[in-house]
Amino acid sequence: MAKKKIQQQESRELAPLEKLGLRVSAMIGSPKAQLERQARIHRLDSDTDEAWDGLMELLGETDGLHLEFAADGDVIVRWDAIADDDRVADVEKAVPGAEELNC
Repeated sequence: MAKKKIQQQESRELAPLEKLGLRVSAMIGSPKAQLERQARIHRLDSDTDEAWDGLMELLGETDGLHLEFAADGDVIVRWDAIADDDRVADVEKAVPGAEELNC
């Protein structure tokens, strides 16, 4: 019975939106994109209208993301830098003995 369940999981193909989402996630997560805080997303022939439109809607609704639709059909996704306040960790918890340093 366990084999049957494993085979069903392996045979499940990703939905078009999932495939596109993984590809775009990899593009956004690339070191170059992270340094520039932007990524140029291009649509492949294999991307369905439904998947593309769905992803553009999801990205458009995400706080801190800005979409620019290029004349060639590409979409440039830009995002805001994380504010220093958002990066601050609780130093006393992160660094043993930090409370003694008055950080």
